[in-house]
Amino acid sequence: MSATSPLDFAAVNGVVLHYRFTQPVDAQAREDAAGRPALVFVNSLGTDFRLWDAVHAHLAPHWRILAYDKRGHGLSSCPPSPYAMDDHVADAVALSEHLGLDRFIPIGISVGGLIAQGLWAAVPDRVAALVLCCTGRRIGTPELWNTRIATASAKGVEPLADGVLERWFPDVWRSANEAELAGWRAMLTRTPGEGYAGTCAAIRDTDFTSVARTVTVPTLCIAGEHDKATPPELVRELSGLVPGAERVEIPGSGHLPPIDNASPMHAAIAGFLGRVVAG
Repeated sequence: MSATSPLDFAAVNGVVLHYRFTQPVDAQAREDAAGRPALVFVNSLGTDFRLWDAVHAHLAPHWRILAYDKRGHGLSSCPPSPYAMDDHVADAVALSEHLGLDRFIPIGISVGGLIAQGLWAAVPDRVAALVLCCTGRRIGTPELWNTRIATASAKGVEPLADGVLERWFPDVWRSANEAELAGWRAMLTRTPGEGYAGTCAAIRDTDFTSVARTVTVPTLCIAGEHDKATPPELVRELSGLVPGAERVEIPGSGHLPPIDNASPMHAAIAGFLGRVVAG
């Protein structure tokens, strides 16, 4: 796997996005990958693209992979809040165009799953398939998001962190992985309050019920068994709206299976991608 450089940035859609684009090292694999859609990974609220690293490691030998930090997250620029879901979708479209990716498969988790659905709505001719992880047609309630917006805007993400981590990870995982938990907490709390609040507003104002019903590409919906943020029933509801969608539940996982259960997460995605390519 080779990246263009350790730190890659693109000025697109009025923001600067930090991204990583990789291609297979093997010449034949690279040629094969060039004939297939790229994979576009979209991370969750309060994380950056390193969220997906364990999954990327398995898929990188065979696929072109784009991962990026959403506006207001990671090393990407942080415009003033609020943001609309259309802003996040337009960022992803502009970055894919910047890199010359004509067809792609969005793989999104949580708000990333909403962005993936938004990509289908915005550029359906460019979306070859969808992987929607720990997400729904809509997420949470206006009251939940308004409370988070007020806190993050006034005090940053730190006061929200403990509650968020409880919703992200199962109790057993948090107890057994204290060092890793501290690292993910650091990533969360270093997210700019403005970026966190802005994206909360985008989630609050998004309902993709009608969009989900229009999807005509192969779709995989993934749930975490112990997800407290987007429970399995929410993912089940989404998969019921998307015509022909497949659904997988990752045993023992919370809201972020790429962290707490990367192997079955990779296996589910790789199996789906294999069926998409074969089809």
